Amino acid sequence: MALEERARALFSGRVEFLKSAPQLKFLPDPDFPEIAFCGRSNVGKSSLLNALTGRKSLARTSVTPGRTQELNYFEVGQPTLFRLVDMPGYGFAKAPPKVVEQWRRLVRDFLRGRVVLKRALLLIDSRHGIKPVDTEMMQMLDEAAVSYRVVLTKADKIKASELEQVVAQTQAAARKHIAAHPDVSVTSSEKGLGIAALRGAVLDDAAV
Repeated sequence: MALEERARALFSGRVEFLKSAPQLKFLPDPDFPEIAFCGRSNVGKSSLLNALTGRKSLARTSVTPGRTQELNYFEVGQPTLFRLVDMPGYGFAKAPPKVVEQWRRLVRDFLRGRVVLKRALLLIDSRHGIKPVDTEMMQMLDEAAVSYRVVLTKADKIKASELEQVVAQTQAAARKHIAAHPDVSVTSSEKGLGIAALRGAVLDDAAV
């Protein structure tokens, strides 16, 4: 069975919320491979998770940036084959410094210490490209030696010529980071663009 077809069948099966971990001590036991999703607040992380899994409300979408301040775990497969980790969004302007520092510590320690973390998906809004806060996240992933894919979201919201430019710029930026995968994924949760290919990539990254 082709990778994308196998991934579609798997994601259309059991995908269940496991738990939220506001601190590292609440993380589930490292029994399964993990794929983490990270990105700026309102980048479309929840929408992408819902599109990948074919659900409407697996991950809660929020109009309030920075609402998710914990690591949310989802199990995939029956029996469980791997887990998806929805990481708290970053770059929210209205959060107090103490909250930002808590976020930074939680994310940094999680990335550095999670041996079962196979890959991170770093989501970038196609309309804005890589922002300074995204570069900071890329550096954090580099320092933690966590391999990551850059995923452009909301690709349907800009013209094809602009998208082409953003993809080229994003690939050029990714090549400067040691932990970044050379390929950039282009997606639209709303239109389904690139979702099947990304499902296959996630399955491949989880190596199950």
